[in-house]
Amino acid sequence: MPNPPPPAFQLLNEIGIIAQLAGRRFEQVMPLDMSLAQFTALNHLVRMGDGRSLVRMASALQVTKASMGEVVRKLAEKNLVTITPDPQDGRGKRVYLTDAGRAAREAAIAALGPDMATMTETFGNAFFNDLVPKLAEFRRWLDAAREAGPSAPRTPPSATSDDRDSPSTERRTDR
Repeated sequence: MPNPPPPAFQLLNEIGIIAQLAGRRFEQVMPLDMSLAQFTALNHLVRMGDGRSLVRMASALQVTKASMGEVVRKLAEKNLVTITPDPQDGRGKRVYLTDAGRAAREAAIAALGPDMATMTETFGNAFFNDLVPKLAEFRRWLDAAREAGPSAPRTPPSATSDDRDSPSTERRTDR
C-alpha cells in the first residue's frame, strides 16, 4: 500500500473536489442560463467595482484574456454588463455592470439559498466561522506565491493582506 500523500496535498485535493462539486451545483440552480464563469465575472465586478479592464479581470480570475473576453461578451448579450473602450488604452476594454447584472448576481446567490440553509443545518455556523478565515489565509498565501513566481521565496501572508484582486494589489500596468 502506498504512503498517504502529505496533508498539504490532501488539502489541495479536497479543495479541488469541493470546487468541482460546488461549481456543478451552482450551475444547476443558476438563473438566466448563466455559467459559473459568467457568475464569477459578475461577482468579481460587484466585489471589486465597475470599470475593470479585461486584462485585469482575466489576471484576477486566472483565465486568458480571450476567455475573459468571451465570458464578458456573453454577459453583454444578456444585458448584464456593458463593454466600453478603455479611455487610457485604446486597445483595451472596460466592463461595467448593468442594474440587470447586479440583480442577476443576487438572484444567483439567492438560488443557492436552500443549499446554504441545508449546509448550515448540517454543519452549523461555527464550522464555517472557523473554516473561512483559515481558507482565506491559505488563499492569500497561494495568491502571493502566484504573484511572486516559481523561484521566489515563500513567506506566510500577513494578517492584513488584501484580497488577491483588490484594487491596491493589482498591477497598474494592466489594461
